[in-house]
Order: sequence, then C-alpha cells, then structure tokens
Amino acid sequence: MPSDPSAPVTWERRLLAVAPWLLIASALVRTWTIVTGFGNETIDLYVYWALAPHVLEGDLYQVTSPHSPPDFPLPFTYPPFGALVFLPMTWLPWVAAQWTFRLLSGLCLYWLVRVSLRLVAGPGWTAEPRVWRRRAILWTAVLLWLQPVYHTFEFGQINLVLAGVVLAAMVARDPRVAGAGIGLTAGVKLVPAISGLYFLATRRFAAAAWSVVAFAVSVALSFLVDAEQARRYWFELLGAADRVGPVATAHNQSLRGALSRTLGYDVGTSWPWIVAAVVSVVVAGLALRVAVRARDALLGVLVVQFLGLLLSPISWDHHWVWVGALLIWLAHSRVVPWVRWTLLALWCPIMFWDLIAFQLDRQPTIWTISRPGWLSLVGWAYPAFALLTLAAVAFVLKDRLGGDRGPASAEVDGLDGAKAA
Repeated sequence: MPSDPSAPVTWERRLLAVAPWLLIASALVRTWTIVTGFGNETIDLYVYWALAPHVLEGDLYQVTSPHSPPDFPLPFTYPPFGALVFLPMTWLPWVAAQWTFRLLSGLCLYWLVRVSLRLVAGPGWTAEPRVWRRRAILWTAVLLWLQPVYHTFEFGQINLVLAGVVLAAMVARDPRVAGAGIGLTAGVKLVPAISGLYFLATRRFAAAAWSVVAFAVSVALSFLVDAEQARRYWFELLGAADRVGPVATAHNQSLRGALSRTLGYDVGTSWPWIVAAVVSVVVAGLALRVAVRARDALLGVLVVQFLGLLLSPISWDHHWVWVGALLIWLAHSRVVPWVRWTLLALWCPIMFWDLIAFQLDRQPTIWTISRPGWLSLVGWAYPAFALLTLAAVAFVLKDRLGGDRGPASAEVDGLDGAKAA
C-alpha cells in the first residue's frame, strides 16, 4: 500500500480492469453455495414472510415459524412496526419473495460499499471517478465472502438492508430525511436507534429530534393497528433476550454473549456487563470525538455502530456487516501504516474464515453456556477486536488522521456521497 492509499498500485489496477467479471464470478459462486446448502432455507426470512400477517390478526407474538429448527421454535422478535414493513413481501409467493429479498440485499451491499468509498475518497471521487467506481465493484465482489454478509444471505436476514438505509440516513443533508431514516429503522429493529448519538456528536440536533419523532410515529402506528399486541411487546417482551435466541451461543458476538461464555452463566446486566459496557462507552466516546475532529464521517458512523453491536444483548455474527465498511476505511483512509496492517491482519482472518461455524461445531447445543476456556476465548474475537479498533482510533490515531476531506460538515460530505452513489 503506497503512502497515499487512494492511489492504485499495479496489482490493483489489474484487478480493477476485470472488476465486473470478478463480481459476476463471485456472485455466481456465492449464490451456488447458498442455494445448494443451508442458505436455501433462509429460515429467518421465512419468519418474516410467514408471521408478518399475524400483526393484523393480533397474535403476532403467540405464533412461531413452521420452519423452525427442532431445538428453538422461532418467534417474531421485532416491534409490531417491523411486521407492518414486511407485509408487502408476504403478498409474493415464497420463492419470489426469497429471490427478491436476496437481490435487494445484494444491491444494498453495493450501496454500502459505494457510499463508504465515496466518504473516504472525498474530492478524489470526482478527480478519478472511474477508479473509485471500479473499486466499488471490486469491493462488492470481495465482501460477498465476508462471513457476516454470507450469513445474512444464508439466513435471509435484514442486516444489509438496514445498514444501507442507516448509512444513507446518517450522512444525509436534510435533517428530516436523516432523522426519519434512523427513527423508522429503529422502529423495525431497535439497534439502529443508537445512530442518534452520531447526530448529537456532530451537533445535528434537528436530525436527532426528527429521529425521535419518526420512531414515535412507528410506535404509535403499531398501537393503532392493535393496542394490546403493541402493549405486550413494549411492556412485556422488550428486553427478553432469551426470546430472541440463546444468549451464549457462538452466534451471539455481543459483550453479553462473550462474558456469559467466559463466566459460564448468562451475565444479564450484572456487574461484569456493566464494567465492560462502561469501558466500551468511554473508549467509543473518545474514538467518536477523534472522528468528528478529523471530519471523518465514515469513521464516526462505524464507531457508533460498533458501540451498538457491543452493547446490544444479542448481536448475531451476521449483524457485523459493518466490518465490511471498516475494511474499506482501513484500506483507503490516511491511517498510520502499522495500525492499518495490524487491524487488517486481525479482522481479515476471522471475517473471511467461518470462525462461528468452528465454534458451533464444538459447543454441545446452542443453549449450552459454559465451555472450555480456550473456546470461550475464541468467542471473544468480534467484540475484542471491535474494542481494540475503537481504542486504536481513540488513543493511537487521535492526532494522526488527516487529509483533504473537503467540507467540514459530515452532512455535506454525506450529501455528495449520496448523489455520486
């Protein structure tokens, strides 16, 4: 990698020249691996497709998916507004819905890559547009093999769609658009609500206010559809992590999951989790301040999303699609070389090799909490590397990020990125 990571070297130029063909090949092979294996079932998508109509029947939280695994009947775990959003998909036959959602997820992956590159490129995007657009194609081909992305397709999860909407909202200029994007995605799945911290950190108070309004509208709509159903979710089921899934299974890469595997019991929100959460908030806060001072919109977005993944009771491995944007930032931003290569050397092996499957094969059941020490240590990979990344930004890169990023306002950068993308 040259001193200017935006300048392509010889080997990259050769790859960029054939990037469209690489994307086609990557998509075909990845599609084949999905449809010929477990991914053809897309069991989570089937939950949305089969259960969403129950939001109109008043029993959304009493039914489970008929295609559930034998050891865990799958319920609908999102707020009632999420079921309303999924309703149009249920009007399609199952196979049509399955392929439509796969195509939508693929397009959102490309969108996520393209906007991420636009944000790190700054004025360079217009100076060398063909290079950056070819990079978007190449990165999409590569990230189809990122394990969180693969598992999103495999399970039929909504992560890529939500990430695409959240990124677009967080960097949008219009505060109403920005706020509505975050508020409504939080209405579908609660975790995006943490994105409001970015608005506060960048003093976009109008966007933060609009996000609260949009979220309130999503909640109010669910009460209008069925008040008792909404009341049950918001006042009884909210916070019941064990209903979402087994907290300590290797799939859960949150702080709570990692701590539970290490200590041998579900730590809940007891003192071990509180200590880890406080450390995470402090380190993420320092990292966010670095990102804002450096006018680095993508880094700021990533810091907030990583904090959300750490603090959420359940952060399935496929929720970590944001690591794809991190790899783009590491490869193309002006980062101290040894930090760049160290973080890439840490993240790439666990992201492109199925570390989760390795752990699943060695745990007796998905409900087993206690496990051998070495296996619980392996289970810290995602949260530990996330904390290490945040610490590197907060303490190592605090005075060593720079470069011409154009306008000081992240929202102006975001507008340019959205237009170009």
